Amino acid sequence: MADLDLSSIPREGLALLPTPLHLAPRLSEALGVEVWFKRDDLTGLGLGGNKVRPLEFLLGDALARGCDVLVTGSGAQSNWSMLAALAARRCGLDAVVCLYGDPPAESRGNLLLHGLAGADLRWTGDPSRASVDALIERVSDELRQAGRTPLVVPRGGATARGSLGYLAAAHEIGAQATTAGLVDPTVWLGTGSCGTQAGLVAGVAAGFLPRVVGVTVSRPADECRDRVLMLARGAAEIAGTSAADPSMVSVIDGFIGPGYGYESPAGAEAAALVARTEGLFLDPPFCAKAMAALVSAVGAGQVTGPVIMLTSGGAPTLFVKDGPL
Repeated sequence: MADLDLSSIPREGLALLPTPLHLAPRLSEALGVEVWFKRDDLTGLGLGGNKVRPLEFLLGDALARGCDVLVTGSGAQSNWSMLAALAARRCGLDAVVCLYGDPPAESRGNLLLHGLAGADLRWTGDPSRASVDALIERVSDELRQAGRTPLVVPRGGATARGSLGYLAAAHEIGAQATTAGLVDPTVWLGTGSCGTQAGLVAGVAAGFLPRVVGVTVSRPADECRDRVLMLARGAAEIAGTSAADPSMVSVIDGFIGPGYGYESPAGAEAAALVARTEGLFLDPPFCAKAMAALVSAVGAGQVTGPVIMLTSGGAPTLFVKDGPL
């Protein structure tokens, strides 16, 4: 496997790496396919999660440019914005988080953790997720006028620079898979804002991984494919690696369930299977839905293994189940 040199790109060490890659023996027996878990729920910042990897490059860039405040946005139970606020504070920056809708009567889950991180929360008053984008821009302009230097990051942190985190992860996974003796593994994951899959796809183009399958949890599969390819090519341009082509982007739909952020019946069933065979909890909005898709594909004879399932964190959402997560 080729080497990967990102040493010239600003990066702030936030994650505990490498995260483990381990066999799931009882789940593998239950499914009849060899399944391994890549434990990015154990990245170390806060309660862990995949968003820590892109934040290393985003905060590295922010510090290199002299930024003093991070501005981003999401929903109230977002793992992304909670971890972004934590990362910013750890690096000495203030954090402003723009949230769609109105503040609830009670702070639970990730919303509670936003508060513990000291994030300045701004609400759009509009239930549309897209309403966050305009508020991010407005807040950023206000901060600039006040003499601040904001790092502005879109919802989900999906940028080409952020996707470098999972280009590096692809190299890490490839090395671990080789050491474990895995032959031709496929990485599966839940895909939302598309930055994580984009980095992994950039890793496919660079020769680090054979293939990646994303399961969309938020948007139409065609839109995901376009976003993944765009971000993957952007990450490759920054890193100086080979550009991805459309054939490398695989996105499965049909597993969103009631909607983005809501628990799905198939996801709940798949999560229970994993908990009862491997003692691992999967978050309802992302990993559980990806696992449901894998179980379905195995049942249809579409998967022979080995499979590496990316467990991307999201533990706080396990405790908020009476609405969108």
